[in-house]
Amino acid sequence: MRSEFVPIWNTEFPQALQMIKEAVQGERNDELFYDELINLAPTKEQVAIIESIRNDERGHNKMFREMYRALTGQEITGISNEQYVKVQSYEEGLQRALMGELGAVERYRNIWFGLPVGIYKDTVYGIILDELKHAAKYNYLITLNLK
Repeated sequence: MRSEFVPIWNTEFPQALQMIKEAVQGERNDELFYDELINLAPTKEQVAIIESIRNDERGHNKMFREMYRALTGQEITGISNEQYVKVQSYEEGLQRALMGELGAVERYRNIWFGLPVGIYKDTVYGIILDELKHAAKYNYLITLNLK
């Protein structure tokens, strides 16, 4: 008799809901970060890339809010207690952004595992794919700005 296989990132439904809530509550700091990065970008092309990522992230937040409301009947309120840390340089901001996107993939994977099969799980999968696309774009921007 074999024991049941359980992935190390297995998440229960209540945990997934809490993680959705936490992801959305950090959106104010995300907005400050994107605004700062956009202002530091040296070319219109780089501004456009960061703006496209920011706009995707706004869409993700909207979808997470709607999922949370549909699954719980409640609105997400409040903001993160985390203090915003200003970017020291454009290059440092790009590196922070890249690591942030990769961290989001890991967090959203945990959410994905905690959701029931269907539209919500499929939506989170799409968000994960966007985060990977964003990481690739930040790698491109980092490469453009190598000195």
